[in-house]
Amino acid sequence: MHHKIAHAVVTGAGGGIGSAIAIALLASGIKVSLMGRKLEPLEATIGLSIGADNALPISCDVAASDSVTMAFDKAVSAQGAVDLLVNCAGAATTQPFHKLTTDAWHQSLGVNLHGVFHCTSEVIEGMRARQFGRIINIASTSALKGYAYVSPYCASKHAVLGLTRSLALESAKLGITVNAVCPGYTDTQLIRDGVDVIVKKTGRSPAEALAEFTSSNPQKRLVTPDEVTSAVLWLCSQHSGAITGQAISVSGGEVM
Repeated sequence: MHHKIAHAVVTGAGGGIGSAIAIALLASGIKVSLMGRKLEPLEATIGLSIGADNALPISCDVAASDSVTMAFDKAVSAQGAVDLLVNCAGAATTQPFHKLTTDAWHQSLGVNLHGVFHCTSEVIEGMRARQFGRIINIASTSALKGYAYVSPYCASKHAVLGLTRSLALESAKLGITVNAVCPGYTDTQLIRDGVDVIVKKTGRSPAEALAEFTSSNPQKRLVTPDEVTSAVLWLCSQHSGAITGQAISVSGGEVM
């Protein structure tokens, strides 16, 4: 029996990878509820979209369970049951571990890990009842290897991959697949901000700062948001039903 995805929720849809995914899903005729902390970036994404009539922007802080419950209630009452959840909301701070504050640690896990738990909890029972669903966690190569100075981010992304694998096994017979897409450094505002920080702190040129991010990729470049999106679209297709519990690395061969 083949189900078609009618309604998708994309978190972190106000920019970067989340925005690219939302735009692609809308272009394919799917109703999309876009979630993010601020409405303006969500509305900007919708403004760039073909199929904007099917888009619903919803303000949501994924780290706060009550905010998530309200957001998903709004999404479901307006657009119907959620067939596809793309957990893309993420936050990264750069600090050596010995200088980390408890607050910074909890903030990183709040968005990157607890956010995935909160959002997935809102859709899993409906998917189980309907015997169909797609859950795609936008993790990172940080789910597969360590990077210096981003220990909370790496810890949270490793945890997301563990959650992905466990839930995939629990859902395997129910027509639900659960996968992680693990991009390497991707050409988004997050990386541009990182370049700015390096330039400010070290006085290096923007090109030299960018080399910090491209050097780990064997293709010597940043991944594009569209390359990450194409992996997501493949995992949503009717031909990917046998793919579950996987970490798909989109990283120019950085992780293999």
